[in-house]
Amino acid sequence: MRTLVIGAHRGQLELKQFFRQRESVVFTLLFPIMLMFIFGSIFKNSIAPGVTFSQYFIAGMIASGLVNSGFQQLAIMIPMERDFGTLKRLRGTPMPPLSYFIGKLVVVAVSVTIQVVLLMGFGELFFHLHMPTSGEKWLRLLWLILLGSICSTVLGIAFSALPKNGRGASAIVSPIVIVLQFFSGVFFVFTDLPKWMQQLAAIFPLKWLTQGMRSVFLPDSFAVKEATGSWESGRIFIILLAWAVAGTVLAVKSFRWSNK
Repeated sequence: MRTLVIGAHRGQLELKQFFRQRESVVFTLLFPIMLMFIFGSIFKNSIAPGVTFSQYFIAGMIASGLVNSGFQQLAIMIPMERDFGTLKRLRGTPMPPLSYFIGKLVVVAVSVTIQVVLLMGFGELFFHLHMPTSGEKWLRLLWLILLGSICSTVLGIAFSALPKNGRGASAIVSPIVIVLQFFSGVFFVFTDLPKWMQQLAAIFPLKWLTQGMRSVFLPDSFAVKEATGSWESGRIFIILLAWAVAGTVLAVKSFRWSNK
């Protein structure tokens, strides 16, 4: 209980620091909305009966937002905190180490919630995004956001051990995220990609997140456009859960409190 309470206080502090960094707020929360408006305004063609490209793209951007808020943000910010000596000083305090990670999870949860609400709201208002039509789809959206956030958070923490310093973290992390977005069907219809790209993307969780979000926001008739002709909700759940477990193990074994 003490660890949770301290973690909650740490989360409040992390949120204050996050919202004071205007560049980080704009990139994390507003950049996906800017992309939505740009792509949605340019590509207005239909890719299937009752499905425009903008609706397909918004579903992918909601999934991609989980990766931006969790993996990308943490994999860049943690090395910077390590460089500044913040982590080393925190490790020397009575604060339980787990409380630090709870604080990071609070930031990810809040930023993900804001981003999803903004994307859904603007998507429905300007691009006629189909909202979930049943309780089952709303429940599916909930566990997709929960599992996707956990995957992104633990993988971001694990990946933060790779950059040698904070200045080089962005140069390593951002290209990886952009490439995964192209491979995973965020910017293009997934089945229009070359087969080798589809097979490569299937290794990573973003592909399954985007597919899951399409199953929530696109009509069920669009499932025939998927690689297997179905949404594969059960398989998506298992793969995301496996990545969450694997990411947690990697994060525990690889995390460093200092550069030494």
